[in-house]
Amino acid sequence: MINITVNGTAVAAESDDTILQAARRADVYIPALCYHPHLPPRKGGKPVEVIYQGMTRFEHDASRTPEGGLDSGCGLCVVEMADSGELKPACATSVAEGMQILTDTEKVEAWRKEKLAAILADHPHACLTCAQQEGCPRTQCSSNVPENERCCPQLGNCELQKVAEFIGISPETPKWIPTSLPVISDEPLFERNYNLCVGCTRCVRACRDLRGIEAIGFVVDEAGKVRVGSVAPTLKDSGCKFCTACVQVCPTGAIMDRGLKSTDKDLVPCVHACPAGINIPWYLRFLAEGKSDEALAVIRESVPLPGILGRVCVRPCESVCRRGEVNDPISICALKRFASDNGADSWKTASLKAPDTGKNVAVIGAGPAGLSAAFYLRKKGHAVTVFDSNEKAGGMMRYGIPRYRLPDDVLDHEIGTVFGLGVEFKPSINVGADVTLARLRDDFNAIFVATGAPLSRKILVDGSNLPEVLWGVDFLREANTHVQGYRRDTSKASSPIGENVVVIGGGAVAIDVALTARRLGASEVHMVCLEDRREMPAHSWEIEEAEEEGVIIHNCWGPMEIVEQEQSVRGICFKQCVCIFDRDGKFNPSYDDECTMGLKADTVILAIGQSSDLHFVEIEGVAVHDNLVRVEEKTLETNVPGIFAGGDAVVFPGAVIHAVAAGRKAATSIDRYLGGDGVIDETLVQLPQLNHWLGREEGFADKARLMTRRVPVADRADFREVDLGFGNGDASAEAARCLQCDLRLAISDVEMPPERLVIFTEEHVLKVPETEGVFRLTNEEKKPIVIKGCDNMRKLMMEFLESLEEARYFDYEEDKMFSKRESELIQQHLQTYGEMPGGEMDDDDLF
Repeated sequence: MINITVNGTAVAAESDDTILQAARRADVYIPALCYHPHLPPRKGGKPVEVIYQGMTRFEHDASRTPEGGLDSGCGLCVVEMADSGELKPACATSVAEGMQILTDTEKVEAWRKEKLAAILADHPHACLTCAQQEGCPRTQCSSNVPENERCCPQLGNCELQKVAEFIGISPETPKWIPTSLPVISDEPLFERNYNLCVGCTRCVRACRDLRGIEAIGFVVDEAGKVRVGSVAPTLKDSGCKFCTACVQVCPTGAIMDRGLKSTDKDLVPCVHACPAGINIPWYLRFLAEGKSDEALAVIRESVPLPGILGRVCVRPCESVCRRGEVNDPISICALKRFASDNGADSWKTASLKAPDTGKNVAVIGAGPAGLSAAFYLRKKGHAVTVFDSNEKAGGMMRYGIPRYRLPDDVLDHEIGTVFGLGVEFKPSINVGADVTLARLRDDFNAIFVATGAPLSRKILVDGSNLPEVLWGVDFLREANTHVQGYRRDTSKASSPIGENVVVIGGGAVAIDVALTARRLGASEVHMVCLEDRREMPAHSWEIEEAEEEGVIIHNCWGPMEIVEQEQSVRGICFKQCVCIFDRDGKFNPSYDDECTMGLKADTVILAIGQSSDLHFVEIEGVAVHDNLVRVEEKTLETNVPGIFAGGDAVVFPGAVIHAVAAGRKAATSIDRYLGGDGVIDETLVQLPQLNHWLGREEGFADKARLMTRRVPVADRADFREVDLGFGNGDASAEAARCLQCDLRLAISDVEMPPERLVIFTEEHVLKVPETEGVFRLTNEEKKPIVIKGCDNMRKLMMEFLESLEEARYFDYEEDKMFSKRESELIQQHLQTYGEMPGGEMDDDDLF
């Protein structure tokens, strides 16, 4: 450590600090546009030979740049040496023992204004000098400023704007001469407006020095101006890896996210789209490095059934994957399966079970929601008993999902990890018939209802009482019950399937029914639904798989009548559906009765939805509405204390991942109800420090999504698993396609100029001039609660000091046109908060 003084105050600095770093560590703000704490200095930066702004090409003029690279930065960070009066750049000058630094002298301020004027001469800045900048409605301009000079989308969040406000804009600042440089918005993820670029080269240093990609460079043109652009006409051809580090460090909005608010949820959407919040970037990172054990540990920190989810998850993460905007989304689900199938059980050594609490919980339903809740509650030390009406645990995972999608050995292994903790399982018990909910309330401290939706929803269709008319969920249950290994046990099967099968429905269950019918011997399977292709509830990959196996899909048809001959099904008639929803958005199909279709059928299977039997909870006073249990959203507790519910019994339709997430939430709430802290998260693997370096990789953006291995269509005559997953090499290669969006969150924010707010005390108010102006009073959270213009600011503020206890901070500005300025600031406040200061909004205020 060495000793320096900044503005007369002693500061202890580290020997390798620059003046800027030492000052900021001492909470002394020095403005700088080219500086960023994660990047090397701009000074010394090396140009490239040529850059592109769209198709516009700029060559480097070597005569305009010293051999060592750029010889200066933005110039805004200069400070004055007290002993010599010399001005030095704070970002590139190292501290020395006894150095005396001044950051706010007239000489420094004049220099900064001059340098800022030079920057603004090449940047549209009407927004920074407009008297209405804070209250501008952005729909029209009272000053008639051309549109390309005003209303920048960064207004209010622009670093250049805040730095300019701190330094002050010199009246001698020249007017911006429009440059008409390219504005590029047709490439993935980014929008680039080169008219807003100030040549700070932060983006270049982020791409080159932080990431090692070198897709962006700069040149110095014949006029000595620094121009930044990609090294090829397109980002893909430039080798861009779309990590968006350049957006994070840009101070002006020259490079911006397209259509995002730059929140964590937007920047790493896969994690936030996952109902269970799995740390997807990290398990992909581990898989790219060939570390399956660590990847599985990351997944198991969030879910207890990774192998099941890796096969049947509906992949909400993939639909928002930002790689999909470049070409194809990452195969996140298949990689989860790979980690589960190939990772060892090393995670178990870090997984802890709390001591027994003496509390017990009854879980009704051994599906994904019930098993997940049981898993986490047992780990918290509570005794857990799971009741289920079936002989085996798994719920619809075992009895609704066909074995060709989810094999028994995977189910048994992962369910075994739950029961292996000491969870008790009581099969073949129907709560409500074999044991009442009232009895469970007497015997257990808390109850979790997770019965799912195991029943087929039925509709009235003429002929639906015929023996060859089956119902989707019941049909799958029957089929799955009699699958031994991967073959159908025909000795135990009920009535055989016919040659011609018609399935009614357009969802995932209907798809499973159709493909199961094919495996049971149907030679022709038709699937008929009300929806058109785009509206079908089934996912696109499910529909494609059905068609791949020969299922014929008919869209926009509704059943009229099942045709009977000699008390057996012979066919079914349909009428064309012209609209599914009415004007109010309610499900109310309308038909063209004149347009009909007939299909030959030996068996008709209606797979048009599922339902629950909740009578056993209703008789105990649990609120049920539309055949769903009513719960408090945050806790999943019902109106009856101690009874919680989740999964398809509460929100339908759901999927396995939604049920697992509900089980996690329920476990948290039940643990708190029983006196615990509700913390179920655990660390099963120590994450290494993030590596910002990605390196250059030619053709990275064009690397296509790799497909998993699949059993050939001709060999899918039985119930063996169709999707065989990734091999080792493909898994690593597919995981390496990830953009690693979370890396951006690890880039530090730059320090913004200090707020002008002052603590609202009599001492400070007495320093306010007794002149015309406008002042703002804010609460503890620094949200304005009063905005007032007046002819004597000090006098009115003193009155508020005595009467408004909520006020904590204030700022003010002198302005003889205080009524106009007050109106502008109120308009700005309305745009930001949607209400008047203080939350009130009456006609007088609006007027």
